[in-house]
Amino acid sequence: MKPGKDAFTATEWRLIQRLNTPLKVQRYFSSLAYNRESAGPTMRSFRELIRHGEAHCLEAAVAAAVILEQHGYPPLLLDLESHDLLDHVLFVFKHQSGWGSIARSRDLGLHGRKPVFRSLRDLAWSYFDPFVDFSGRLKGYAVTSLYELVDYDWRFSPRKMIKIEDHLRAIPHRHLRSSDQRYEKLLARYHRYKKRYPDRSPGYYDSRSKWML
Repeated sequence: MKPGKDAFTATEWRLIQRLNTPLKVQRYFSSLAYNRESAGPTMRSFRELIRHGEAHCLEAAVAAAVILEQHGYPPLLLDLESHDLLDHVLFVFKHQSGWGSIARSRDLGLHGRKPVFRSLRDLAWSYFDPFVDFSGRLKGYAVTSLYELVDYDWRFSPRKMIKIEDHLRAIPHRHLRSSDQRYEKLLARYHRYKKRYPDRSPGYYDSRSKWML
């Protein structure tokens, strides 16, 4: 059961009421500093994220679930599994037009998607090209509801929420088959771009019209 207004601080509740659509939530997380975990790995709850004012992908996905739960969206996470073990986690939602996502990343192409995808598989595939960097290559995806954690406190816990990470690793993932030729072409393009613009994140992908921002 979702918590009521009294479970939140006044600051948290004002933020929740202001961020009443997926687009507004995406804009909010895109405006936050990226959590580079300079003091060591973190996995902060919604409450701790608000207190620190920064987020990495899994923290943003969980916090988006907390916010949009209050506006009628189920708390669904999509885990994108990579060959280099650096997975990407998103909050996913469905409108009449299709599936969309909210995400935070250091890379432009790994942020949220408009709700235009017919299936979660199609949504996952939209991340394949932007996921290719020096080591990344998508190989699978899985969706889960945070309600599957039953009474685990994923909204307000002051502790590092390792159980969420463990849960995402344990759930079965569906395989995404891709050709080596496609991957190598994308990898070569990425290398050329980073050689020319080492401090930039590429935004040259054909799927950009479907990005949330």
